Amino acid sequence: MFCIFALHISPFHFFFISSLFVMNQSKEENEICILIINLSVKFCFLFRQIFLNVQTILVLGFHFPWLYIGTTGRPKGVVISHTALIVQSLAKVAIVGYSEDDVYLHTAPLCHIGGLSSAMAMLMVGACHAFIPKFEATLALEAIEQHHVTSLITVPAMMADLISSVRLKRIQKGCDSVKKILNGGGGLSDNLIKDATRLFPRAKLLSAYGMTETCSSLTFTTLFEPMLEASGTSLQMLAVTNSSPVKARGVCVGKPAPHVEIKICVDGSSNVGRILTRGPHVMLRYWDQIPEKASNSVEETWLDTGDIGFIDDHGNLWLVGRTNGHIKSGGENIYPEEVEAVLIQHPGVLSSVVVGIPDPRLTELVVACIRLRENWQWSDDSFKYSVQSNELFLSSTILRLHCREKNLTGFKIPKIFILWKTQFPLTTTGKIRRDQIRKEVMSQQLSFPNKL
Repeated sequence: MFCIFALHISPFHFFFISSLFVMNQSKEENEICILIINLSVKFCFLFRQIFLNVQTILVLGFHFPWLYIGTTGRPKGVVISHTALIVQSLAKVAIVGYSEDDVYLHTAPLCHIGGLSSAMAMLMVGACHAFIPKFEATLALEAIEQHHVTSLITVPAMMADLISSVRLKRIQKGCDSVKKILNGGGGLSDNLIKDATRLFPRAKLLSAYGMTETCSSLTFTTLFEPMLEASGTSLQMLAVTNSSPVKARGVCVGKPAPHVEIKICVDGSSNVGRILTRGPHVMLRYWDQIPEKASNSVEETWLDTGDIGFIDDHGNLWLVGRTNGHIKSGGENIYPEEVEAVLIQHPGVLSSVVVGIPDPRLTELVVACIRLRENWQWSDDSFKYSVQSNELFLSSTILRLHCREKNLTGFKIPKIFILWKTQFPLTTTGKIRRDQIRKEVMSQQLSFPNKL
């Protein structure tokens, strides 16, 4: 990988970087990433003409910042200010504890806000940077051992791959050097947290919730603290320690960073509603938005995150689902994430994805796609075996009973369970492609074979 970081670029620096690029072309590198700060519009267009084969160019300037994003549909441009990046970096330095002694492994691509904001934080503290061509579990583990990596960021799929790779090769060299892991792009299940703490026993494990429009992380929560573990104090997720059925309906993502304001916009008497945020971290506007129509005071304008959730008595934010991602069944709104949070608590479930498919009577039918943990077996007649023996069987009947025991409302319990034997389709940032899963389920809805 050929990477360039340039601050306040001048015409001289422009031609210097151009010459570096030309020399690098003969080396046939696989990926080139260029990060420019404070590049004028004129030179930006020149860059576009010269660096035609560059996979990623991130231009961040006072008047000309942009970053392309998008997990579904057409990507959008988000205009992010210097202030947003600086404040976000300072927050990560303070909360995660980054320092000049860190060796940071770039597991996330720099064309995504998670990888970019963490890289900026590490640049601010003067840490050492270690790069790999792209994320692969074996490459990451080799880099951790070779460079004595102390910090990295993950998404749940990355963490699962790291754990699986170690189990297959039965080696765990070099992982003791890791001291800080920041997870994003979705919450880690209880089992993943346990496995992660075994793989990285000296690492402080945190999880963050955010988006590109807010310059990465809004909230942070600590999932594991080795210092507390060593002192005999067990630190666990709030969702585990609190057995309230109301709070089991969502995923706890922690408290807002000091510079972040969050509020819930509710309808009626419910405490669940749309999650709004404001502050210096919020984007200036979308790239194709007319500047005159954009707000002049960004910090005073509330941004709708598109997520649904609530804030508990301790100030923790809980995610329930997406505003436009709910399932309409029998006149009731069902958020897939709420059902998935219950299913993942069963010891035989490795991961699950809940989708809705068309139904003439209910409008939509709730379907759960299940991936089993190692050594577990699926059988529609396994209920009697699981009760009367110690064998690891799972079935639709058992999972429905599990949902009832966890106080999941009846209409939210999936009507159909499908055994999913392959990896769930993911975006480049490790997020589930629900639209693709839904299409595959719908194409098989006549027979629902257990080999999707």
